[in-house]
Amino acid sequence: MARRIDFYDDPTAPAPNSLVPSVNVIVVNDAGDILMIRRTDNDNWAVPGGAIDLGESLPQAAIRETLEETGITCEITGLVGTYTDPRHVILYTSNGEARQEFSIVLTARPVSGEPTPSDESREVRWVPRDQIDSLTMDRSMRLRLGHFLDGAGPHIG
Repeated sequence: MARRIDFYDDPTAPAPNSLVPSVNVIVVNDAGDILMIRRTDNDNWAVPGGAIDLGESLPQAAIRETLEETGITCEITGLVGTYTDPRHVILYTSNGEARQEFSIVLTARPVSGEPTPSDESREVRWVPRDQIDSLTMDRSMRLRLGHFLDGAGPHIG
């Protein structure tokens, strides 16, 4: 099975061979719960997201990725920040791609749909904010959620 392996400031990480603009989306429902997926490629919890396709805007990619991975149609409401730390390298074992982090994190609200797993998400659910810390996730995802929960304004990094 193809895997995603995240490295951070790790001397054993492969040298990056790609840089792909991507988006993550923190979707918050009326109860304040956050839409989370359990990824199929590494079993970690994350917010939905993925690469921005050619011919697609950032908001279009965010809405598409959220729908594909969760079954939820969303409306973009704001910006959490930018994440471009070259010390974060993501290895995709299916093709040997070693991607340098480049992600823009947006906020959104749900418009329609029900949480539904996909090929990329083995589990999808609304998670109360006080349960986020108990989920297994990569440090980069925890950092992004922490910036959102802190509400300190857009992170530039």
